[in-house]
Amino acid sequence: MKRKLASIQKIEKIEPIENADRIEVASILGWKIVVKKGEFKQGDICVYFEVDSFLPICPEFEFLRNSSFKKSDILGEGFRIKTQKLRGVISQGLILPLSILPEGNYKIDDDVSEILGVKKWIVPEIEGNLGAIINGFCPYTSKTDEIRIQTIPDIIQELKGKPYYISTKMDGTSVTMWSKDGEFHVCGRDSEYKDDEKAVYWNVARKLNIVDKIKESGLNIAIQGEMCGPKIQKNRLKLTELHWYVFTIVDLNTGKRYNLDKLIEFCNIYGLEHVPIEEQNESFEYTTIEELLERAKGQYPSGLAKEGIVIRSLTNDWSKILNGPLSFKVLNNNFLLKE
Repeated sequence: MKRKLASIQKIEKIEPIENADRIEVASILGWKIVVKKGEFKQGDICVYFEVDSFLPICPEFEFLRNSSFKKSDILGEGFRIKTQKLRGVISQGLILPLSILPEGNYKIDDDVSEILGVKKWIVPEIEGNLGAIINGFCPYTSKTDEIRIQTIPDIIQELKGKPYYISTKMDGTSVTMWSKDGEFHVCGRDSEYKDDEKAVYWNVARKLNIVDKIKESGLNIAIQGEMCGPKIQKNRLKLTELHWYVFTIVDLNTGKRYNLDKLIEFCNIYGLEHVPIEEQNESFEYTTIEELLERAKGQYPSGLAKEGIVIRSLTNDWSKILNGPLSFKVLNNNFLLKE
């Protein structure tokens, strides 16, 4: 499911904020957004900007300059929408009236990011030489971004009563390594990189003997994991060397993911680390986003706030909502506020 940074949405509810005369909180999908009192009402159709939206410099967004202006070497100048806490209430996103859009026929859930020039806020995840890009992402499997629970609250009911597991969301950069018909490849989040002696991802592949291990297995597989350690993000795990935590293995002959038991077995046989498994049960009984947001809180062994959790079907069920594997992430608001 493609992320929609700016979309047409309906305000489901407006609620007061205790001891606040000028602001109130609006609900859209599973998100809570602080707005000026009286500016919107329940049932209004609006433009909703998700957190991590990067809005262009233009008169319609100029009111954000004092609070949200950012200059990026990658994106240039603009306004970043991020998680905030106002009067004790977490606010995630921005709501603006439909009048900011050109005239047209819009319907609920339309993606208007391109129309408004909205991009995803990007910061370099890793320092060092990644190597030369030689291709796009692996053509045999999907990229690793999980959808946030607030964007798809109905998925709670889709998973209800089914076997599930919860893993720790490691704070690093996503790396996919795959082998097909004897050829080995390495991808970052978006692109494949050339093998040379300076490329960080390839150096880790060599250090962990991934090439030899996959050749030894004789399998056509893609292994996806989070690379964490020095010079990646802020190294919140306080690692002294690079680690690669596997979270997905895909059989490239069938296109299917390994289930959790098979993933752990593969990692154990070939000496790979997998993401920590926090919880595993035969019946998913969480019922609200609030419960899951509370569950996502916690710390890494370093004592710093963890990024959050990933929740997946234990039996690799297919999601009709996502049109993909039944899997989603819940980010730790304490982590986001520090960001």
